Amino acid sequence: MSDISNVIDKIKRFRDEREWKQFHNSKNMAISIVIEATELLEHFQWRTKEEVENYVKQNKEEIEEEVADIAIYLFEFADNTGVNIIESIEKKLKKNALKYPVGKSKGNSKKYNKL
Repeated sequence: MSDISNVIDKIKRFRDEREWKQFHNSKNMAISIVIEATELLEHFQWRTKEEVENYVKQNKEEIEEEVADIAIYLFEFADNTGVNIIESIEKKLKKNALKYPVGKSKGNSKKYNKL
């Protein structure tokens, strides 16, 4: 069993012990992912690039917790909807490689349709 499968099993066990599956439909999980992502963004709001670098070092544990919250909801969402997260990432990376060929996109932040 992969590390991700083990983590998903732990997430589901945590959820099921609390009888929360009834609340974890696709809509609620998608909303929760966004809410947690905005909580991560709050750490960076109004800070300069230099301030962010120092802030991250000084608040690493809080940032790790926000990242974990996002990942927990994302992994459960993927599991609940039958999405194989590893396969999805692999397919998306292949698709992005075609949209963003190295020769055109290296060192460039433009969207693929503007390259």
